[in-house]
Amino acid sequence: MKVNSLSFRLLISAGFVLTAFFALVAFVLEQGFRESAEQALKEKLQVHVYSLMSVAELTETLELSMPDSLREPRFSNPGSGLYAFITQVNNIFVWRSLSAIGMEFPSPVPLEAGESVFIKDRRGYFVLHYAVIWENKAGFEQYYIFTVAEDAAFVSNQVDRFRVTLRSWLFFTGILLVLIQYLVLRWSLKPLRIIVTDLEAIETGRKSRLDGRYPSELTGLAGNLNALVSSERAHLERYRNTLADLAHSLKTPLAILTGCIEPAIINKKLVTEQISRMNEIVEYQLQKAAAKGQKKLAGKVDVSLVVEKIIFSLEKVYADKKITFSCNYETGCSMYCEEGDIYEIAGNLLDNAAKWCKRNVRVSLIQLKKREGTGYSFVLQVEDDGPGIPREKLGKILKRGVRADEGMHGHGIGMAVVNELTVLLGGKLTAGKSKILGGMMWQVNFP
Repeated sequence: MKVNSLSFRLLISAGFVLTAFFALVAFVLEQGFRESAEQALKEKLQVHVYSLMSVAELTETLELSMPDSLREPRFSNPGSGLYAFITQVNNIFVWRSLSAIGMEFPSPVPLEAGESVFIKDRRGYFVLHYAVIWENKAGFEQYYIFTVAEDAAFVSNQVDRFRVTLRSWLFFTGILLVLIQYLVLRWSLKPLRIIVTDLEAIETGRKSRLDGRYPSELTGLAGNLNALVSSERAHLERYRNTLADLAHSLKTPLAILTGCIEPAIINKKLVTEQISRMNEIVEYQLQKAAAKGQKKLAGKVDVSLVVEKIIFSLEKVYADKKITFSCNYETGCSMYCEEGDIYEIAGNLLDNAAKWCKRNVRVSLIQLKKREGTGYSFVLQVEDDGPGIPREKLGKILKRGVRADEGMHGHGIGMAVVNELTVLLGGKLTAGKSKILGGMMWQVNFP
């Protein structure tokens, strides 16, 4: 491909445009992915906060008690990159996880109850502060800030992997598009190359006119070129004819002049007349030759296994009640999510059922058929033979700090966590009366 060719210029122009476009796309996608990763981390830290709140207990002496082991094992490993703290007013430490020994993450601003703040500090940690007001049975309140921090390397590694993958794909896509553009240009400009070839054939005499089948955009050009060639040929033919005419016209005057010089006495008048006549002939033929005429020119979790583990644990916790857990599982009840989310949802539902039941708890995993058109894949259903919850309280117990029975031990956040996690996963939480056991029935529709 020649440097000054039209194809080369178009190809270089397309290359510059594609490079600028892909650079802009890479920048926008990287920024969008970074924001998405930070938002996902924030939601993950929020879930950790809820998990800590679900196991925290406020004693009668207004002291916050935390268990020795937590559901998230990273909290127990120093240097794991995940840290948890509980502080009071003026950043007074109440509790910190084993992984956070020797570390501090004070809250930057005073927070109201229920308010949270998500920041990235100078040391490279993403930190979520969540403020709550805890009330014990006696009605006394305590203000706490639950803080969970994660090493920023979690997000940075994700962004770096995404950047490498994105740039690799954009690079190979750009090369492919340039190659496709080159082939398209070759195909699009082929008629012009055909015309050039035909013109060369006309120059060498192998053709007399442009007689190829050209696109409609070049038909007019071909017609004008044919008219130009025809006009030039007619002009050349006239020059040839004029020379022949000139030669023929001069024969007679030359013959007369030749005859004039043979006699002893030259007829000057006759010579003058013939010379004048020859000038007129030459002038006429030159004017005739000059006249050209007219031209026409874009990790799966098995829920049944998680439920079985939870039931195994609850059988030990509530061994004195001798609860009978009946299970009804269907295959295919798996979904893409964090395993901890399923533990939170199923664990709270089963724990409540075990707490309120008389002797029986029934767990079902029901596969939904596609033709039902609900937008959900399967249902986790937990039933018990307990007293149930009055209908007027069903809406209230999904709010934090509200319990169905204020006399029961607990903090009133379990069902709120279930509801929030279900919404985050794109599912739906519903409640009703069990037709089989007669007590409470909870259903979680999973996407």
